[in-house]
Amino acid sequence: MSINNFSNRREARIIAFQSLFSYDFNPIPLEELISFYWLSDEDENIENEILDYASFLTKGTIENLSNIDEIIKNRLRNWNFDRISAIDKSILRFSIFSLLFEKDLDSKIIINEAIEIVKQFGTFDSYKFVNGLLDRVIDDSNSNNLINNTKKKKVVKLTKESKTKKEDKKIKIIKKI
Repeated sequence: MSINNFSNRREARIIAFQSLFSYDFNPIPLEELISFYWLSDEDENIENEILDYASFLTKGTIENLSNIDEIIKNRLRNWNFDRISAIDKSILRFSIFSLLFEKDLDSKIIINEAIEIVKQFGTFDSYKFVNGLLDRVIDDSNSNNLINNTKKKKVVKLTKESKTKKEDKKIKIIKKI
């Protein structure tokens, strides 16, 4: 599930972030959390599409939380999982969920949105940490098995074929000489 409108998608991601952030401190039942009871009266006019997408991100992240946290822990370098700020952790969690399960979205879009949200809510350097960790998730060969990134796979296959053809041509030229 995704939203085509950029600003609506960002708004939904911010709501999902806020839900996950609060859940980290006060784990309430999922159905209560995704009712978004905590939104103010000013937010009453939020489009259903935004709330549906925020609900999708929140519910999916929580349902896959232990796997997502393992992915984060396995990619930390010189850092302890418990030291990650709740803001950064919440943004990482729903972003990794998106990388794993929103196959229709390009990973660059997901990372860019995470960076923009963490710049808005995190510390001065949070975006560097989030960007680096999400890049590792994408680059890691174990994660590539989980993330459906068919464009990258095609590029790799073409590159391997191209190298083989070039090598074959070189071998033929060498044999002629």
